[in-house]
Amino acid sequence: MAEPAAIPRPDRFEVRVTSDSHFGWLRTRLSVERTMMSWIRTAVSLIGFGFAIFQFFERLREIPGANPARHPEAPQALALALIACGILALLISIWQYHWTVRYLWTEPFAAIAGMTKEGVQSPLLATAVLLVLIGAFAFFAVLLRLT
Repeated sequence: MAEPAAIPRPDRFEVRVTSDSHFGWLRTRLSVERTMMSWIRTAVSLIGFGFAIFQFFERLREIPGANPARHPEAPQALALALIACGILALLISIWQYHWTVRYLWTEPFAAIAGMTKEGVQSPLLATAVLLVLIGAFAFFAVLLRLT
């Protein structure tokens, strides 16, 4: 049986160059930035809280007269899990942010973006990558007990 001829698919929507569509594009772009900042705040909280838990229980162990823990490796496992979740959240957010910004600069939106062809670069991506490196350092510091 012969396959039917491919029917050209119309665009999902028409992009009209107006001030409303330009400012709508800007609001969407800023919304992407706010979403990325939320991801960063959440990931930093996870990484910081994981590291703090590990540090607290390590110092508690050094207090004279303190009862030994029933499960001495539990704080390290919890800390590693929280730090790993923070790093994973950052990696997912970097992928999502990059994909969305790249989409906003595709051909249908180029006319309403109103800026340069390359777009405006944001420091958020560099910040997120730096925090992934800091999180990886914290992960290995807890894993190898370097603190």
